Amino acid sequence: MRVVIAGGGNVGQSIAGSLVAAGHQVLVIEKVRANYRPETVPAADWMLADACELSALQSAQVQTADVAIAATGDDKANLVFAMLCKTEFAIARVVARVNDPGQEWLFGPSFGIDVAVSTPRTMVASVGEAVSDGSAVRLMTLERGQGSVVGLTLTAGSALVGRPAADLPLPAGAALLGVIAGGVLRTPEPGLITAAGDEIVLLTGAGDQERIRAELEAG
Repeated sequence: MRVVIAGGGNVGQSIAGSLVAAGHQVLVIEKVRANYRPETVPAADWMLADACELSALQSAQVQTADVAIAATGDDKANLVFAMLCKTEFAIARVVARVNDPGQEWLFGPSFGIDVAVSTPRTMVASVGEAVSDGSAVRLMTLERGQGSVVGLTLTAGSALVGRPAADLPLPAGAALLGVIAGGVLRTPEPGLITAAGDEIVLLTGAGDQERIRAELEAG
């Protein structure tokens, strides 16, 4: 899957890193030279340009993207980029970051936005296919590497499907933070039963991430 991200700041880098790790082709477009740091996500393609300019998007061949993510710190830029991606390039899925909650009402179909979100973790989950193969993906690393937030989309054959979320048989060292079902993040309250396509979000301790990832993907 090809993903184009507008914004190469901390948010854009976090999203790009997660998607590249999941095996996707990523292009990051950044117009501010100070934020143009390909070395932060060397496996991604980078372009120094204004993502709000039609000519720049044409040069980037944005029409070949499966998903576009507006991840800049400027809501106006995010809205313009999103609208261009949807109306000029017919990108199937457009995800946009909302910086000012007071502007959230603008982030909808009228601006070509399919999903409006405000954190890197939710953006990655909203891409959908990014973790749809059942692989566990690290969504966030906690300060000083003391732990990670890991997301796993449940496939139809997963042993975790059809169970009460509060009682999932998780590997030692993993704690359930929530379940994303139908695009809505829910707490693991009693009565919540997991289904294929749900994403479970886990907190893991330092040194446990790779073991837990392997156990989840195997089981």
